[in-house]
Amino acid sequence: MKFVKKTDFVILLVLLIVCVGGWLIYQKEYGSKAAVAEIYYESELVETIDLTKDVDRRFSIPQNQHVVFHQYSDGSICFEESDCPDQICVKSGRLKTIGQSAACLPNRIVLKIRAKNGDRTDGPDMIIG
Repeated sequence: MKFVKKTDFVILLVLLIVCVGGWLIYQKEYGSKAAVAEIYYESELVETIDLTKDVDRRFSIPQNQHVVFHQYSDGSICFEESDCPDQICVKSGRLKTIGQSAACLPNRIVLKIRAKNGDRTDGPDMIIG
């Protein structure tokens, strides 16, 4: 009795093709749209950054000077420094695509990427990956 059959490989190949196709469609649909980054502190919007501007800068919000953001000229943004113990926010990397988000829970800061046109229902319901 075989542990793995040929049909198992076919099913895995079909699933892989569907997943890659879905990811490519998502990147084509949302990856090239104009975006803004919204920074929330304790669930209140404190700053909106236009990511379409060719700006390379480091900054922090007045509510917490220990968390430093970096806006890159390629239209991405990230948590660069934080005084939190686990550094998950810093390890989340650069955010660029609409719908992505990162959070620094000990400092109560959330960073979200939204569509520039202000339509909050335009993005997907969930990001996986």
